[in-house]
Amino acid sequence: MKTETGPLSGVTVLELGSFIAGPFAGQLLGDYGANVIKVEPPRTGDPMRRWGVTRDGHSLWWPTIARNKQSICVDLHDQRGLDVIRRLALKSDIIIENFRPGRLEDWGLGFQKLNELNPRLIMVHVSGYGQDGPKAKSAGFGSIGEAVGGIRYTTGIPGHPSSRTGISLGDALAAVFAVIGALGALVEVRQSGRGQEVDVAIYEAVAALMESTLADLELGGVRRERNGSILPGVAPSNAYPTSDGVEVLIAGNADSVFTRLCAVMERPDLATNERFATHEARGRNMIELDDIIGAWTAQRQSETLVALLEENGVPAGMIFSAEEMLVDPHYLAREMVQRHVSFQGWNVPMSGVVPKFMRTPGEVRTTGPRLGANTKEVLCGLGGLSDDEFSELEDAGVVAQGGTATSIDNSKTTEVEPDDHEYRRLS
Repeated sequence: MKTETGPLSGVTVLELGSFIAGPFAGQLLGDYGANVIKVEPPRTGDPMRRWGVTRDGHSLWWPTIARNKQSICVDLHDQRGLDVIRRLALKSDIIIENFRPGRLEDWGLGFQKLNELNPRLIMVHVSGYGQDGPKAKSAGFGSIGEAVGGIRYTTGIPGHPSSRTGISLGDALAAVFAVIGALGALVEVRQSGRGQEVDVAIYEAVAALMESTLADLELGGVRRERNGSILPGVAPSNAYPTSDGVEVLIAGNADSVFTRLCAVMERPDLATNERFATHEARGRNMIELDDIIGAWTAQRQSETLVALLEENGVPAGMIFSAEEMLVDPHYLAREMVQRHVSFQGWNVPMSGVVPKFMRTPGEVRTTGPRLGANTKEVLCGLGGLSDDEFSELEDAGVVAQGGTATSIDNSKTTEVEPDDHEYRRLS
């Protein structure tokens, strides 16, 4: 595995768990340079290896969500496997886990016991409802967290059932907060010398983004509802039609921006009309204003419209699908579409590293590894097992090893051209 170069170079992360929330946090930490060791069950591995859109039985998501990680296969249902994990915990800075609360304690891998062995250890828990409280032991996937956290209630078309965003938003938000928590604890441990637990509940990660909805209800008597493509009281800020059928989002709600939009539309009278002259007035007369703007945008092609608005300082953009993202010049210039070869030999497009560190940049060093690709390397290296001890555990099926992860020569990645596909918007 290539030497880490990001700001977390030298930090060792032990990733326990599966699916999205914990592993996405591991992906982000790996992007920033941490050495992430992913523990998987022998034979089956993380279900994410087969999740979502697949090709030849392999997930197209796996090369990304497991990038920059080493895969080791250890049976956590065998005491000898748990002993191996304890050895690794001694040498780890951070453990990320997303089992149901109490599972690690049942295995003798709870924070209190591991912290006795490694006082600087940070353990990040990701679960549906957190480590305590009346629902702590309840199963809680990301979609349930989105519901309980409030975002499902406010997402969708008025008068229709709630909608989801089309991605695993609850899991992703929990992962981002897990990384924030891990980094905060990592700073603190360097001052105190004492590790700690970080408790991330998926529903709380969602609820934390719900702005002033609680105060709006209790103090303002307003319950936020589903509002489709608009935000009540904020106008113009909507998706508008164009002559080529592509919707363009225009955000012209600030007074100065609205004045510029009116000038572009050759309707300066709108900026002084009492129905639209102020933020509050535009909010009250949103439907009428959107109709006026929509009639104007419908006469123009999307690319021409966006260019015109951008030239005049009006925030605007087409609603991108993967089709546009893959070829957009700004995405490419910012390296937000990177292509790396997976262990299957696929040229996989994936998102770049976010955020960008100017002095110690993160990078994609490896794509998602084969199952157990690094078991012996990690256990006999970091874990301190002898060759004989490893062979004994392997013969007993407690550990397993596989192939080799694909290493990336980043000096050549910009030379890799996209596969010759015709990209189409899926309907």
